[in-house]
Parts: sequence; C-alpha cells; structure tokens
Amino acid sequence: MKSPLARWSVLTTSLVLALTACAKGTGGGAAPVQSPGQFNTGAAFQGTISVMGFGATDEVGTARVDKAKAALGGADVKLIEGDLDIQQFLSSVAAGSPPDIIYANRDQIGTFASRGAIVPLTACIQGEQIDTSMFNKNAIAQVTFGNEIWGIPEFNQVQITMANARLLKEAGLTIQDVNGSSWDKVTAAAKKLVKAPGGKVQVIGFDSKLPEFLPLWAKANGADLLSADGRTAQLNSPAVVKALEFAVGIYDAQGGFAKVKAVRDSADFFGKGNQFAKNELGAMPMEQWYVNVLNDVSPKAPLAFDTFRTPQGQPLAYSSGSAWAIPKGSKNAAAACRFAKTMTLVDSWKAAAQARLEKRGQEKKPFTGILTGNVKADEEIQTMLTTGGEPWDSGVKAFYEANDHTFSLPANPADAEFKKAWQDAVNRVLNGQEEPQAALDKAQQEAQEALDKAWAGWTKRTN
Repeated sequence: MKSPLARWSVLTTSLVLALTACAKGTGGGAAPVQSPGQFNTGAAFQGTISVMGFGATDEVGTARVDKAKAALGGADVKLIEGDLDIQQFLSSVAAGSPPDIIYANRDQIGTFASRGAIVPLTACIQGEQIDTSMFNKNAIAQVTFGNEIWGIPEFNQVQITMANARLLKEAGLTIQDVNGSSWDKVTAAAKKLVKAPGGKVQVIGFDSKLPEFLPLWAKANGADLLSADGRTAQLNSPAVVKALEFAVGIYDAQGGFAKVKAVRDSADFFGKGNQFAKNELGAMPMEQWYVNVLNDVSPKAPLAFDTFRTPQGQPLAYSSGSAWAIPKGSKNAAAACRFAKTMTLVDSWKAAAQARLEKRGQEKKPFTGILTGNVKADEEIQTMLTTGGEPWDSGVKAFYEANDHTFSLPANPADAEFKKAWQDAVNRVLNGQEEPQAALDKAQQEAQEALDKAWAGWTKRTN
C-alpha cells in the first residue's frame, strides 16, 4: 500500500507526458451538458460498468462493491485493477472508448477536468441526490474546479507523528520533543537519537520525510505553496524557504540526506523488520494508515504517537486521498454516478467497517478504524472501534484528531507540473546541487509558467 504522495512521485512524469501527448485528443472544449433527468435514483441498470484504477482486494473494498452492485439493480461491475494508468486512460478518452468511471488521486482531478478528460458532476449530484455536505471540506475542495465538482471523494489520508518509545526514553526525550511543536527541539532530538558509528548512520534520529512532506512543513510555518484560487505559485516565499531549510537541516544534522536515505531505503517498511521494530528510527511524520500496518506486522514494537503539530502546538495534517470521476465519453455515465454515490455512502462505509471489524476479531486484533472522505461515516465508524491498548489507542486518537485539522492544496489545471517543480527543487537541495533559495526560485518560475499556460488553455476552452 502506498500513500498518494508516494504514488504521485512515481506517476508525475507519466502524467505530464500523457497530458501533453493527449491534450488534443481529449476533446478540447467544455464537457457536454447533462441534465439531472439522466440520473434517476429509481432507475435500474443493465449491461456492464467498467471501473479503472480500483481493485476490491480486501474486505473494505469488497463490501462496498457488493453494495454498489445491489444499488445498480442488475448491471455487472468489471474492475480494471491496479493504480490508474494515466496514459492508458487518456488514450482511451481520445479514442472514444474510456472506462465508465475512474478511481484517481484527488490532486489529479483539476488537471483531468481542465483537459476535458472527465465531466462535471453537477447533474449527477442533483439527479442521484448526493449530499455533498457529508464530505470532508478539504476533500471536496480538491475536486472542485471552475465552480463545479468533478469527483466524489473516497478515502482520506492525514499525517501524524510516529516514534520509537524505547529510543525516546533512552535519550531522555518524549513524544512532545518530536511532534513538531518546537523545531529547535526536533533538531536537538534528531542529534540525540541518531546513531552513526564511524560516520555510517545505523539509527535515523528523525526523518522529516522529504521531498513529499514539504507542503506540511511549509503550512506548519504559515505558508501555502499555492494561492487559494490555484493560480499563483508561492514556492519561494520566505516562509517556504525557511521550512525547506529546516527540514533539510534535520538531515544535515545526522550526516546528510544520502546517509539517512540509505537506511530508509533498506528498511522492511511493510514487514515485521520495519524501522520501528528494529529500533532503526527515532521518529517521523507519516500517514495514518501506517498505524494499521505496524499493528499488523509488529504489534509489540515500542511505539508512541501524537498528532503532527505546528510550532504553536496546534494539530495539523495535509489532506490527500482518492476520488471517483466519470470520463468524457462514458457509455454508462448514469450507472457510474450511482456506483460512485453508493461506494461513498455512510451505510456502505459502515458495511465495510463491519467487515473489517469481524476480520480483525477473527485475528484477535483491534479494529483501529477507516478514515474516509465522508465525515458522517467517520463519526459512525468511530463508535465501532475496539481498543488495542496503548500505544495503539493513542495512535487512533491522534489520526482522528488530525483529521479535524487538515488543509489541502486547491485544484488547478497544472497539478502534475506544479508538483514536479517543487519536488525537483527539494531533490536538488537534498542532493547538494542547490541551496534552498535558489532551488525554490527556479521552481517558482517553472511552476508559474505551467500554471499560466494551463489556466490560459482552460479559459480558451470554456469561453
């Protein structure tokens, strides 16, 4: 299982190339208008609905797909498993033979919308009477572009602070020293926790999780990488530069990023030999789903959890996740809308949670929850949690608290190029090629040029 940020770093180049190659083929002009009447909550559907980018590979997915099949009233559901293949998807749109619905990262929605690869869901939402107020506000903001909603939010992901309690205690530290509430304390803790005999890092003191988590560190320092309207890059603002200097400085204090990365890359991240279990990592911010991974593979690891915090001590998390979108040219858009609605209903999430609860019970393990893009579903699921004792209860408490204190980057028509600009800049700094200010100055120019071009294209297509 990979987080959206991790998955994005793999997909960025292909997305940029794919969108460039297929821009003309995806239709150019505004998506055709559909009336609410085409989406009838009482209708039954026949035939097959094809779903790209989603595989019901566990009980959480299977339980909801079963609900969706029942709601379709007869239509079959064909799952094209694996992460969304962007090149394949855009090529299918250009050829006029797209899947009926896709499962994408929310931060891809603005770009897909601006290129005419997906359709707005206004009529879908009205016709199927989808209550958009039930969705996390940041999740719905990420799929809103040009004053219309283009995606139905699904899972949600946030970050919390995770630490090795044994290493903290041995160094005379607590979780408060590494939760971000004091950057000076984080740096001092990294120096106390790191173990590098002969200059070779064996234990990482603190991993600031660059390049992926620059938005989190920047926001903690009061800065947004992108303006609220999604039009203006703010990558080289003083607050962003300072955040990058700090997060890179954490690595410098431990012998440099290359030495830390070597230990990070050698870890059995999803297995029982993970860094926490092997006492090879002091602390890091990480997405909440890793709590479940650790509970599964190393339930006796010495762990401590807290929310990630700003220097003012306030909880903070970067909201990311997935969404359902309907491609332009979908042969069964109405059924696709019903499918997306049902997959994200409170009752569907509760059925998924019940299936997970029963499975965990059979394994004699606690049910630590499912974090969705549906706030009402999250409230219901929280009542179903089973205690795992400490530290797991603290971990669950931390990620639900984090979910109430999130931010997200606004939808924009050049998301892939924008992210590539700042991630490339961070990597140049990590690799010692450039200083933070110079790297972010270059990224600012690249990102703004991409945004200006993409917004101009959107304006031309919609006027």
